[in-house]
Amino acid sequence: MSSPDPRCLPVLVGVGEITDQPQQLERGLEPLALMEHALRRAEQDSGVALLDQLDSVDIVYQLSWPYPDTEAQLCQRLGRQPQRVVLGPMGGESPLRYLHQAALAIARGECRVAAVVGAESRHTTERAAKQNLDLPWPPRDPAPKVRRGKDILHPLSLKHGILMPPTVYPFYENALPHRYGQTPRAAMEESGRLWARMARIAADNPYTWSERTPSAEEIITPTAENRAVAWPYTKWQVANPMVNQGAALLLTSAAVAREMGIPEERWIHLWGGAAAVEPEDYLQRDQFHRSHAQDTVLETVLQWAGGDVGGFRHLELYSCFPCVPKMARRTLGLDEDFAPSVTGGLSFFGAPMNNYMTHAAAAMVRHLRDSAPGEGLLYGQGEYVTKHHAVVLSNRPPPAPLAEDYSVQAQADARRGPVPPLREHYQGPATLETFTALFNRAGEVDYAVVLALTPAGERVMARVPGTDRATLDTLLDPENSPIGAAGEAMPGENDLLHFGITIPG
Repeated sequence: MSSPDPRCLPVLVGVGEITDQPQQLERGLEPLALMEHALRRAEQDSGVALLDQLDSVDIVYQLSWPYPDTEAQLCQRLGRQPQRVVLGPMGGESPLRYLHQAALAIARGECRVAAVVGAESRHTTERAAKQNLDLPWPPRDPAPKVRRGKDILHPLSLKHGILMPPTVYPFYENALPHRYGQTPRAAMEESGRLWARMARIAADNPYTWSERTPSAEEIITPTAENRAVAWPYTKWQVANPMVNQGAALLLTSAAVAREMGIPEERWIHLWGGAAAVEPEDYLQRDQFHRSHAQDTVLETVLQWAGGDVGGFRHLELYSCFPCVPKMARRTLGLDEDFAPSVTGGLSFFGAPMNNYMTHAAAAMVRHLRDSAPGEGLLYGQGEYVTKHHAVVLSNRPPPAPLAEDYSVQAQADARRGPVPPLREHYQGPATLETFTALFNRAGEVDYAVVLALTPAGERVMARVPGTDRATLDTLLDPENSPIGAAGEAMPGENDLLHFGITIPG
């Protein structure tokens, strides 16, 4: 096989990260400052003056301090006006999409040097809000144009209060044990062991937010410090967005890298990737024990490991909540004791909202540079198990040019079964499909919300009030999965359905 044309061979040549933990609140760095620091550190990592030649920038959407003119302010800080500067839409997978698209633009000859950058300062902004402190930062956008859960989900989800990720992901988390033949306790213990490994990896990352390394049992046990959030999640099992972190990636072509004297042993290649999505509204999905988009994306990228995940030298499986890497490891055929991350996960390394996978890409670059020849898999997802993107990086040139089309949407859609019609008004028998249960600050269940199927195959969404102890005890029984239990849906308060499990005897 002939060598790839170096003018069309994209390479990652610079990575930069910053974690800001100021002792004085007013000294906290704003997101744009973190982005600038990350980009300059990425340039320093490359060893050459790449920012002077920057002609494409993808900015990961940030939420902690939205600016009315993010693109213009970043360019002003850099002292350069690239031909293309784009503030992208939200999504935890978005850094990988931008990385993939930047590599393709370089392969097409559309740009010389490209950057992906993002940052969040939510640790500072949240503390400042609590103390009524005005931060000495540029004005924020009073009406940022951002799509949130209320813009995506069915109004019924909003009425039940199930729109924030920690309340939605349990629909998957609680369906999985039944699917895998586990007791809920065994599933929680698997999550604890997985998250304990994440914590140890994070503690070794120089850019981590937390160096805490709790045991598996400590992670899954509710305490005053580690409160119950939504069954079966404790605080230490959910993503921690209260961080100040920034990261940046710099890409160019092999020809430019060689021209500028960047040593080839510093180059990291993008071999390829895949992307697909689920329906945005989770009530429009066929089931909650797998993601067809995730399965298709991960199975597709296995080709670069010879069809065996053991061919990947390093992995990063997105870890906003345990169900995501737990599903991924089964799709990939991984043993439970696999190393799930090069970064440390969103609970312990930190979850700078949409930008975690930029940090993960930076960590992967460092690992591959220090490794024997081999590949690394980066997998990210966004929203509610909705958007999925994976890319394969390597410290050796790719076996083939980067494919222009990386969508596997048609294959994912072909796997999808019939979606149960949603019925908002119903009274009668129903079988439990899955559920979520919300805790208050005192550690008590406020209420649960179930998804159930009628004898006609329709889906209903119904509430279990905190006073229905019999049903709640059945839902939260650690020894027996309630999935498939028979129950009754009936009209309840505020025009919402209520649900009670039929208790034998």
